[in-house]
Amino acid sequence: MKMFFKLPFVILLVLLLSIMGGCSAVPADSMNKGTDKHIVIGTSFYPLYIMTLNIIKDIPGIDLVNIAPPQTGCLHDYQLTTNDLKKMEQSQILVVNGAGMENYLDSVIRQLPGLKVIEATKDMEFIRDSGPEVNAHVWVSISGAVQEVKNISEQLAGLDPVHAGQYRKNGDIYIAKLEELKGRMHQALDGLKNKDIITFHEAFPYFAKEFGLNIAAVIEREPGSEPSAKEIAETITLVREKGVKAIFAEPQYSPAAAETISRETGAKVYLLDPAVTGEMNPDAYLQTMEMNLKVLFEALQ
Repeated sequence: MKMFFKLPFVILLVLLLSIMGGCSAVPADSMNKGTDKHIVIGTSFYPLYIMTLNIIKDIPGIDLVNIAPPQTGCLHDYQLTTNDLKKMEQSQILVVNGAGMENYLDSVIRQLPGLKVIEATKDMEFIRDSGPEVNAHVWVSISGAVQEVKNISEQLAGLDPVHAGQYRKNGDIYIAKLEELKGRMHQALDGLKNKDIITFHEAFPYFAKEFGLNIAAVIEREPGSEPSAKEIAETITLVREKGVKAIFAEPQYSPAAAETISRETGAKVYLLDPAVTGEMNPDAYLQTMEMNLKVLFEALQ
C-alpha cells in the first residue's frame, strides 16, 4: 500500500496555519497542568475514532475529531482537504494506525512540532504482503483491535497523566467486550469444515489468521485497481478447482468483479465488512463484527 502526500497541500498547510495563528488550540505541553485544560484528540480515520471514543468515555474536557471522513474507507491514496488540515492544527494529540497506513501525513506532522502522535500498532507483529510493505489492516482482527486499544490507552495515559486511570479503565472495559465477542466468534466458526474464501482486497489476512480461514485468492490487491481479464480467469479456475462456495466483497466498494466470478462459478457473493466505515457510535465496531459473524456462518456452514 503506497501513499503519497501532494506538495500543494504542504503549501496549503503553511498558509492555513498563518491564517489561523490567532485561534490556535491549547499547546500540547499544557495538557498535564490541571483538569481544567481542554484537550483535542484527532484520529486519522474511522476505526481509530471508534476505539478512541470508547477510551475517552465520560472523561471531561476532551474533544475527539476524526480527520478523514468516515465514508473514506481504507486510506488508499487519500488526499487531505483544507478541513482535514484544520482539524490536525487544532489537535494536541493525533492517533494513527501506523504500519504505513498514514505515510501521507508525515509532511503535515513535521509542520506541527507540538502535535503528539500515538501509534496504535506500536510493537505489533505484522503480516507481510508481497514485497517490502507490511499489511496494515490489523484492526480487522479482533485480537489486533484489542492490542491497538491497549496501545492507545497506554500512550494517552502517558501524555495525559491526570486522566491516566480513566483511560486505562475505559480501555479495559472495551477490551472485555471485544474479547467476549471474539470468544463467541471462535465458538461459531472454529468447527466449520469449509474455510476457503475469496476476498475483495488485502484487508482480511489478520481476520483470516485469527479464525483459521484460508484466503484462496484476492480479487483486487488494491481497491479501484480492477483485475485484468487474465486475473479473473485464473480466479475462476481456482474457485472451480477448490470448490470455493463463498466470495466476499466489501460494502465500501463495487462488487462487479466478484459478481463476474460468481456468474461463472456458482459461488455466492457475500459482504464482509473491514470496519473502515460506519456509524460514529462506540458500539459500531462490535456491531460490524457481529454482522460479519452472521455472514461467515451462513456462507461457510
